[in-house]
This record gives sequence, C-alpha cells and structure tokens, in this order.
Amino acid sequence: MRAFDVAEENYALLTDLYELTMGAAYWSNQITAPATFELYFRRLPARRSFILSAGLEQALYYLTNLRFSKEQIHWLKKQEAFRNIDDGFFEFLSDFQFSGEVWGIPEGTPVFPLEPLIQIRAPIIEAQIVETYLLAMFNMQCMIATKSSRIVRAAQGRSVIDFGTRRAHGPQAGLLAARASYIGGCIGTSNVLA
Repeated sequence: MRAFDVAEENYALLTDLYELTMGAAYWSNQITAPATFELYFRRLPARRSFILSAGLEQALYYLTNLRFSKEQIHWLKKQEAFRNIDDGFFEFLSDFQFSGEVWGIPEGTPVFPLEPLIQIRAPIIEAQIVETYLLAMFNMQCMIATKSSRIVRAAQGRSVIDFGTRRAHGPQAGLLAARASYIGGCIGTSNVLA
C-alpha cells in the first residue's frame, strides 16, 4: 500500500480519525439503529442559483469496494484513540461491507440549496465511517462541474476545454476535475489519462 495514492486498498483509512472513533463509540455502546445521512449545500455564493451534481459514480464505487485490511486493522489497534476499545470492534471492521441504501441525484443535474445530492441510509456505524470520503468526493467535483458550466455558458457556444490538471491539488484531483469539467459541459481535457 502506498500511503499517498488514492486506491481501493487504502479507501478504509482515507477518512477522518473522528469517523472511526465515533464508529468505535457506537460499537462500544451497542448503538446499531439505522441513520440517514444527507449531503447538501446549505446556501450558494451570491449570484449563483444552482450546483451541478457530480461525484456519484465514485461514491458508489467507494461504497461497493470499501474494506479494511488486516494491516489497517492492526495499525488502528495500536493507535492511542483505540486503546480501550473491545476487539469486537476490530472484528466488525475486518468483515466490514457497506449494507445501506443509497439515493442520489444523477450527475450533471442542477441541484438547489437544501436539496440532497445523495442520501445514505445505513446502520449508524456504517453511515459514520463513509461520511468524510463522500463529502470530499462530492464537494470538489460539484464545485468544478458548476464552475465549468458557468464558463461554458459564458463562452456562448464556443468550445471550452479543461486544462486544470497542472493547477489541481494533486494528480487524483486533476483527474476528477477533468471528469467534473466534462459533466459541466467542457468538450474535452488536456489530461491524457482522462
């Protein structure tokens, strides 16, 4: 596992520690009720009337493939935050598989304030663990798709191509930005992989 590459094998630790400590607290207190988590924008910047939905494909892939490896669980057990946590929590993580329901707005659809982009209904521990990844995936891609849409509209029919990879916050962000730009109406990208 390479720590700074975003890949399936490190999805489980691509989250805030808070999400896992909350999961451990739910486990320790036997809180298993279903929870609903909705991702939405509260308000938009001035003179902005909508956000374009983007990130659903990556979110579904993540939820389908999220697993904790033996090495990751071993590492988590050694962390101070988990020193008093029962081994049952780590057994739960070793068998972790997202079992919830997902409702999402199709990518490229305009979304308005307080309208959920995605809704997760799952046992509370599962909904908690996936929160950070989903927020990061949707926030960045919705922002790029929406800005691209505004640029495409301002171009009044002229072609717009994404050249954002060299200014992106890393190669993964560049790839996702190219995808989001296409969702927003760009006809292509300078990113060869995209």
